[in-house]
Amino acid sequence: MINQPFFVPALVIIFMAIPLVLGLIPRNRIYGVRIPKTLSDDGVWYRTNRFGGWGLIVSGAIYLIVAKIFPTSGPHDPDYSLWLLHLVAFVLPLIISVMLAIRYARNL
Repeated sequence: MINQPFFVPALVIIFMAIPLVLGLIPRNRIYGVRIPKTLSDDGVWYRTNRFGGWGLIVSGAIYLIVAKIFPTSGPHDPDYSLWLLHLVAFVLPLIISVMLAIRYARNL
């Protein structure tokens, strides 16, 4: 499974999301959901980043499940449709989770 195209990035995202879920990351301008509303209030920051962190964990898990069900044979796999599936399974859930976290913050 380690030879799947986005295996390592998916794991990095999952591990980087765990401190957000646990509320260990204080407001900052580098790491977390950083929009004006989250940067102006600790309560909004922690609630939004907990929500967003769970979204990132789910996104990474979705990719890992897809990679397990539809593995590629390696970096030189000629099946581009399979690579496209991996790309979509990695990027689309990430985009959706970030958009949902921003919407969540704006509704607080």
